[in-house]
Amino acid sequence: MVRRYAALSATALLVAVLVGPSHAQAGDTVLLPDLRQAPVGCAGGFSGNPSRCHDWDVCLVVDRWAPNGECVASAQGGGAVRLRFTTSADNIGDGPLLIYGSRASANHPRMTARQAFQSAVDRSIPASYGEAQHGIPATMYYEPAPSHAHWHLLDFEHFQLRTPEGDTVVTDRKNGFCLGDRYATNDLLLNRPGSGSGPAAELAETLRMNRCGHHAPEALTVVQGISVGYGDDYLHTVDFQWLDISDVPSGRYDVVNVVNGDRSLMEKSYTNNASSLAISVQWPGGATAPPAQVTVPPEVKLLRSCPGQEQCVATLRAYPELFGGG
Repeated sequence: MVRRYAALSATALLVAVLVGPSHAQAGDTVLLPDLRQAPVGCAGGFSGNPSRCHDWDVCLVVDRWAPNGECVASAQGGGAVRLRFTTSADNIGDGPLLIYGSRASANHPRMTARQAFQSAVDRSIPASYGEAQHGIPATMYYEPAPSHAHWHLLDFEHFQLRTPEGDTVVTDRKNGFCLGDRYATNDLLLNRPGSGSGPAAELAETLRMNRCGHHAPEALTVVQGISVGYGDDYLHTVDFQWLDISDVPSGRYDVVNVVNGDRSLMEKSYTNNASSLAISVQWPGGATAPPAQVTVPPEVKLLRSCPGQEQCVATLRAYPELFGGG
């Protein structure tokens, strides 16, 4: 649980709960976060050339339905091929991303969720679900798997494999996120919380240790979020951090990662919510189609990383000179 922060004034809180802050109001009343989808396949906080990131791989597994599994060189009788990659989301806005979950009793399997905003006037931060100003459609549920055993926020990030024309070929099976301050970004940000006192610093202390109700399926409230200047990452070895490419024909594709795709979370900007990779997939022997039973994986090459863009292959085609082409 976060500490009890000073609340907004009763009048301001009532208005915020009823109508929520608009972008026009935000500069005067509340400090909005800004979620930036970090480069796909890069470790959290990476600030170098994203084309040199190595936090992705191609993994052949024997059990197609396992959330994760041991990667093997070959699979007699057939297996499944997974393109695994790390995903990260940074908060480079003016205020923290803060989400409270709540349910009336343990008889309800899911918690409803609200987004809370730091005041731009006195820098106070709502301390509970009841004080949070903005209801969101996403819910939280308890994931009992041994590698999780905590509460997940649904629909925070999604990833897909798409054709250069934008058609979706494969969608993710990701089942939620536990958000916290997992790493610091390299951005110069005015409102990054320091190590001193104050609402933002106290919240950051909580979020650095946040485990989202670990081993607490009975919890009635949960807090999640990301402080200004921090990010949350999921390693490529974590459950469901992959796209199944077992049935994908040889060709060029975009791996697209989008945070807050439905824009239900209020942000300072939505222009940086997507990042993508351009890849080529080639099945052994120059085959166009995947085999009926996959015994060895295809060769997957990274052609280009496109931070901040939903399309990468099309950009590569349109401006080859920008990417070292002729």
